[in-house]
Amino acid sequence: MRATTISGTLPGLILLAGLLWSAPAPADTEISNPPPSIDSPRRIMLQLTSDTPKDINNLLYNAVNLQKFYGQDQVQIVVVAYGAGMQALYAKSSPVVDRVKSLMQYDIQFIGCGNTMETTNHTPDELIPGVEVVTAGIAEIVERQLRGWVYVRP
Repeated sequence: MRATTISGTLPGLILLAGLLWSAPAPADTEISNPPPSIDSPRRIMLQLTSDTPKDINNLLYNAVNLQKFYGQDQVQIVVVAYGAGMQALYAKSSPVVDRVKSLMQYDIQFIGCGNTMETTNHTPDELIPGVEVVTAGIAEIVERQLRGWVYVRP
């Protein structure tokens, strides 16, 4: 049996530490020109069409992460819900009512689809206070895209 001495393992440890220390740092996202600013924020719209709590929460985390990345004053975020996604915006049945209210306080806007509400026999007074209603959620997405909003379907 051979005994290992400290001097025999030390060079290996130093080599390992050097390899770990010299690993490149992860690259950050390169900001396009013009960079976002208070006067010219990034405008991002997220589509919500699922009624599963997991999907809804993932979308809300995306909104928070975007706001953290750009800074609250340098991004405008709107969540446009239609179809099954409307369940997240009804005050009595939403699995995320407190999160939606909280995100509204951080200037994240929520828009619901009037067509979906009509089809499912819901009225605007059933929505979480502060949720806006448009005639057609999908048309809202199209028109905002044409005005330069970035469309994300998480």
